[in-house]
Amino acid sequence: MSATNDKKVVINKRLKGLSREALEKLTQTELIDKVIQLEAYNFQLRNLLQKKLSEKDKHDKEYSGLIGNEAEGKVSQVAKTSSKVQKIRKFDWSSAHKRHVLLKITYFGWDYQGFACQEDSNDTIESNLFRALARTCLIESRATSNYHRCGRTDKEVSAFCQVISIDLRSKHPPESQLDPTALSSEIDYCGLLNRVLPKNIQCVAWMPLRSPVYSARFDCVSRTYRYYFPKGDLDIAAMRKACDLLVRHADFRNFCKMDVHNGVTNYMRNLQSARVEACDQTNHTNSGYDMYYLEIQANAFLWHQIRCIMAVLLLVGQKKENPGVISDLLDVESNPCKPQYTPAIGLPLNLFRCDFRDHTTRSVNHPSSGDADEEAMDTAADESNDLNAPEHLERDLTAWIYNEENLQKLIENTQCEWTQFSVKSTMIRNVLQQLENLFEENFKPKEKVLAQVILLQDSVNPRQYQPLLERKRCESLENRIEHFVKKQRLIVKNETETE
Repeated sequence: MSATNDKKVVINKRLKGLSREALEKLTQTELIDKVIQLEAYNFQLRNLLQKKLSEKDKHDKEYSGLIGNEAEGKVSQVAKTSSKVQKIRKFDWSSAHKRHVLLKITYFGWDYQGFACQEDSNDTIESNLFRALARTCLIESRATSNYHRCGRTDKEVSAFCQVISIDLRSKHPPESQLDPTALSSEIDYCGLLNRVLPKNIQCVAWMPLRSPVYSARFDCVSRTYRYYFPKGDLDIAAMRKACDLLVRHADFRNFCKMDVHNGVTNYMRNLQSARVEACDQTNHTNSGYDMYYLEIQANAFLWHQIRCIMAVLLLVGQKKENPGVISDLLDVESNPCKPQYTPAIGLPLNLFRCDFRDHTTRSVNHPSSGDADEEAMDTAADESNDLNAPEHLERDLTAWIYNEENLQKLIENTQCEWTQFSVKSTMIRNVLQQLENLFEENFKPKEKVLAQVILLQDSVNPRQYQPLLERKRCESLENRIEHFVKKQRLIVKNETETE
């Protein structure tokens, strides 16, 4: 099985469940077997949830029906006490106006299980965000909110500029929503949300949109990430040479975790820029404690793509690999199977900037649900631009709307966060200075200990290093496609076939 140009590999959606007609054709014995199988599966899910959910989550009525009778008593008591309040505060959406907007969100992800909602965890950025949106009556439900996100960051990953598109409640009717007076008197979306969101998840600004189908996901033309790291014993010049070799439109299957079972079989990405820079150019000491960042920009990213790129760059910086290994790994004809290596950890990574096209490429009658094809999120991007758009056509984008008081409060909160971690960092650095002085006085070492980057390489450090191209290889893309086709997870169609 090979993924050729005249073939398209898609998820076999029929596996989600049998139709009523198919169930009616099953015998009594087959139906009983199916019920027993489903009950066993539900039992396993309940046990998994009980282990994974925090005490706070177990008391949430959203999970009460899933984790058994143990939490029902506690939840029912909470539900009884809040039922009167809910009845009083129930919002009448029948007469409410809505407007389509972009929201710019910033968050530190090290305390969360990633951005996207998960079935077995309530502790994600998106879960907190939608709880705040519902609590402030800015949306009726996620399903009716016309929601899209620009990117889905992994566990521990942060974002300085996560952007979502969504329909929010408005004070004004659609025909006057873009008037200056309407904009100045509109609901303070950021202030309202920030009062109920955790302090490490905050809304920075909002932007009114002219098109009701403009999408933070599909109309984003580039995403920029930064990965922060200490210099340690790294050769920064070699890492910069390797970055130059990354900038191209190429197949990055050897620089990601392949997501074939979710229908991702195209690994071509347009990597627009990649560079390594010092965080503080003025106070550069050229010591192992200087901080740098990898800034990388592309039309879209694959699963763990930046973490895999960083893992290889760290090996180049440690002089275990030559910069040319980048070109070797991008040559998928010579190296169709990825060498086995561990991605760098996610903690230092953040979504730094997103760029959007002026005019949406989506039609007004496009399905508004943001849940379609969620499993393959951000695996493909339309690289078309606005060159063919008529000059007289108004931009769908307007301008970000900031609030002075909200920004001041956000700066204060972030300064408190900085103070907490800066104090810890300074204390640790002072301990290190004492330990390093003791080490030099007592043992007179030939070289300084420079192990600052070991934490980033989430793997065992072998005594004898094995070069990447000599390591054991993962399965090829073609073999993985064939495996999931046999499992009936994927089906192969001709391009001419209709979905």
